Amino acid sequence: MASNLTRKELLKQDKFTVEAEHTVDYLSTHRKEVVRYGTVALVAIVLVAAVFYYRSSRASVREQILGEAIALDNVPVGQAPPGGQSFPTQAAKNDGVTRAFAKLASDYSGSEEAYIAEYYLGAKALDAGNVDEARRKFQDAADHGNANYASLAKLALAQLDYAQNRTAEAEALLKGLMDHPTDLVSKEQAEFTWAKTIAPTKPEEARKLFQQLVSEKSEVSQIAQAAMNELPQK
Repeated sequence: MASNLTRKELLKQDKFTVEAEHTVDYLSTHRKEVVRYGTVALVAIVLVAAVFYYRSSRASVREQILGEAIALDNVPVGQAPPGGQSFPTQAAKNDGVTRAFAKLASDYSGSEEAYIAEYYLGAKALDAGNVDEARRKFQDAADHGNANYASLAKLALAQLDYAQNRTAEAEALLKGLMDHPTDLVSKEQAEFTWAKTIAPTKPEEARKLFQQLVSEKSEVSQIAQAAMNELPQK
């Protein structure tokens, strides 16, 4: 998919950088809960980016179906808005959204949209507590999706690795993202995620990374400064 938006335009939404910080903070303090129950917070940052990037893409049948599945994921539970639709329960919504993405992945297997669907299915599996299934879906998207969505899947895998105490694997993925940034995961975002990941156990190493990000005046400088302020004083 070709994007008509610049990186600055893609990241203009404050939600993106805010969720980046909140996601890693959550993982740092809730490792057991993440692995046991799953959480949509794990992939909130990348889901936001995915929607922004998708909306800038050209239209096609597969992309229309993908857009409909993404839209279904935003349908509320309970009372429907005027002229809109809703799901009666969260369980019904989860089932409907999962079936929509699964059908896309099956009907158009091997396509770019199918691997994007695999990524979303990974997020849904994780939210349902199916960690192994989530890892399989993310890995499929990381291995076969285009560079942008593969980078999102790798970011999710890195955070999942960290939640499961697979720090070496998380570091390898994040360093790969630092070396090969994409439209959706910049070098600075990968560095920030890594710094937040190691902050509880390697505060001084994290401090150096935060200082570098602040000095570079990048898109994550502000939240890097805030994160650095939260580190234990020397």
